[in-house]
Amino acid sequence: MTGPGVEPPLLIRVTGRDRPGLTRDLLRLLADAQAGIDDLEQLVVRERLTLDVLVRLEEAADRVIKDVLYWAFTHDLKIDFERVEPRSVRAGRRRQVITVLGPDLSPASLAEVADAVAAEGGTIDRIVRLATEPVFAYELVVIIDQPDPLRRRLAGVAKEAGVDIAIQSDGLERRAKRLVVLDVDSTLITNEVIELLADEAGCGDQVTMITSRAMAGELDFEQSLRERVRLLKGLDQAAIERARARITLTPGARTFVSTLHRLGYAVAVVSGGFTQFTDQLRDDLGLDHAFANTLEIIDGVVTGELVGAIVDRPGKARLLARIADLEGVPTSQTVAVGDGANDLDMLAAAGLGIAFNAKPAVREQADATVSVLHLDAILFMLGIPRDEVLAGQS
Repeated sequence: MTGPGVEPPLLIRVTGRDRPGLTRDLLRLLADAQAGIDDLEQLVVRERLTLDVLVRLEEAADRVIKDVLYWAFTHDLKIDFERVEPRSVRAGRRRQVITVLGPDLSPASLAEVADAVAAEGGTIDRIVRLATEPVFAYELVVIIDQPDPLRRRLAGVAKEAGVDIAIQSDGLERRAKRLVVLDVDSTLITNEVIELLADEAGCGDQVTMITSRAMAGELDFEQSLRERVRLLKGLDQAAIERARARITLTPGARTFVSTLHRLGYAVAVVSGGFTQFTDQLRDDLGLDHAFANTLEIIDGVVTGELVGAIVDRPGKARLLARIADLEGVPTSQTVAVGDGANDLDMLAAAGLGIAFNAKPAVREQADATVSVLHLDAILFMLGIPRDEVLAGQS
């Protein structure tokens, strides 16, 4: 608090080319003057430093200002001084994190995001670039009292600008995510496994039509799955192996899984496909859990029936809760990723549900969307910067 004879805090802003020791030097000067530090923030963009220090100087102010000015002059730095309010008017207000990503984020698209924030009475507190490849991604920390109207407005911006936008509360829950559960077909892999098997059985067109209607939510999943599996009757083990050989991981899948593991996440798959394929993916990628349906195979031949309970839309949500319990993680700290209508319950049950290159009905109901064919772009929605990803590949 300020009062008679008490100066408000002084904001010292240092800008210029970064080099080792600059932050240390300034802090040493302030320590020698027995200054109190109320706040400190530093940012480096392309080797250009911006360092802000909010200090209380008391009666040593004049001497400290002279020392800082001389230090800045000898290091070819620019210094600005400003007396500011003793307390921030933003302190204690709700913070939200907006993540924006796309193959190309133009000034116009970012301006649309900023316009939306301003229109809903919010202010942007901080902007951080997360990545420039495989997509551009920025994170904006926003102070706003009513996030729901902003969320609706940003949904319109995303659609108009052709970018992906997510808004999440900036708190411990967001930073404490510890389990990611993925769909498999058209998510972890680019294929639909049942269509690969249908090609082997010579009924590809029939199965593709049924699959499309099921993923769009037009057909009951279990009924449509059993109908498609019956068309596979008579396939032998060699046909299954040929289908396995055609599986293609989604670009960035290995990077996505390995980065999450390095950061302490558990990674699981829950699929409406078949264990004959998900078990191989589990072993190949080192996944922590894998659940799917099981084709009945007798004497090496597919019977056209399934064994055990069906992994359908509600089943996926139940399995997410089961995996979270096995990992000792509350569902609020889980992330679910999927593309089809049968993923909707799982996406809703997770702390963060992400629609990945999804059908329109799924995009509309998910917490966040990713529309680029790079699975590792989801890392940016979790606030993991590209530098952190690359650090694990060196």
